[in-house]
Amino acid sequence: SESLREIMRIKAILAALVASSLSVADAELPDYRPFLAGGICAACSHGWTTPIDVVKTKIQSDPKKFNKGMLKATGTIVKEEGPGALLAGLGPTVVGYGVEGAVKFGIYEALKPLSKKFIDSQAVAFLVASMVAGAAAAVTLCPMESVRIRLVTDSGFASGLLDGLPKLIKEEGLLSQFNGLAAMLLKQCPYTLGKQVSFDVFAGLFYGLVAKMGMEGSEMKLAISVAAAFCASILACLSSQPGDMVLTKTYQDSSSATFPSIVRSLYKEGGLGQFFVGTGSRLTHVCSIITSQLVIYDMVKQMLGLPATGSH
Repeated sequence: SESLREIMRIKAILAALVASSLSVADAELPDYRPFLAGGICAACSHGWTTPIDVVKTKIQSDPKKFNKGMLKATGTIVKEEGPGALLAGLGPTVVGYGVEGAVKFGIYEALKPLSKKFIDSQAVAFLVASMVAGAAAAVTLCPMESVRIRLVTDSGFASGLLDGLPKLIKEEGLLSQFNGLAAMLLKQCPYTLGKQVSFDVFAGLFYGLVAKMGMEGSEMKLAISVAAAFCASILACLSSQPGDMVLTKTYQDSSSATFPSIVRSLYKEGGLGQFFVGTGSRLTHVCSIITSQLVIYDMVKQMLGLPATGSH
C-alpha cells in the first residue's frame, strides 16, 4: 500500500507538471510588434542625428572651450578633427539604441494592459509601465553609451565600436561599463516617462480635438503623430537633461568617481545651471530624435497591423 501511495503521488506530480507546461504553452506571449517597431525607430532616429549628438557631448564635456553655441562648436570640431569627427560613435549609437528602443517600447506596451489590471488609474498605470521600461532600457544601453561617449570625448581612443568596446572592457573591466547606471536611470526614467506617456496623452487629446471639429482622425494620422511627437520631445528633453549631463561626466574619462561625487562636483562648478549645460543643442538633438522616432514608430506599428497611438 505504501508503494501504491508513492505511485499515486508520482502520478499527481506528473499531472501537475503537464498541466503547468500546458498553461505556459497556452499563455499569451507579449506581442513582438512593438519590440520590432521600437528597435527600428530608435536605431534610425539616433543614427541620423549622430552629428548633433557629437556636438552636444563635446559642449557638455568641455563647456569652457565650446561656449559659443552649437554652430560655432560644430565649426570648431570640423576644423580641428575633420568632418568625420561628427560621426564618432555611430556604431555604438545605432546598436545600443536599437536594442534600447526594442526593450523600451516593447516592455512599455506589454506592461500597459498588465498595469491597468492592478492599478485603477490609467495615468498611474502608464507611469509605472514607463518607469519600468526606462529602467530596463538603461541597463541595456550602459555599455554602448560608455563606448560612444569615450569615442566622442577621446578621438584617439579607438576607431569604432568593434575595437572600442573590447579595449574599454580590457582597460576597465566589464562591470565598469555599468558605472553610469545611476546616471543612466536618472536620464532614462524621466526620458521614457516624458516621451512614451506624453505621446500617448497628446495623441489621444489631438484625436479627440479632431473628432470635435468634425474631421476624420484616419485622415489626420500623420499630422497627429508629428504634433504629438514634437510636444513629447520637449518634455522628454527637459526632464532628462540633468541625468544626461551627469552621464556625460561619468563616462568622459576612466576615473572611478561615484554618482554622488559627480553630482556634487557639477553643482560646485556652476550650481543648478551646470546640469543644463548644452540644453540648447540637446533640444535640437532630442526634438529631432523623438519627433522622427515616434512618427517612424507609429508608421511601422500600422504597417505591422497595430493601431496608431491614441486612435483607439
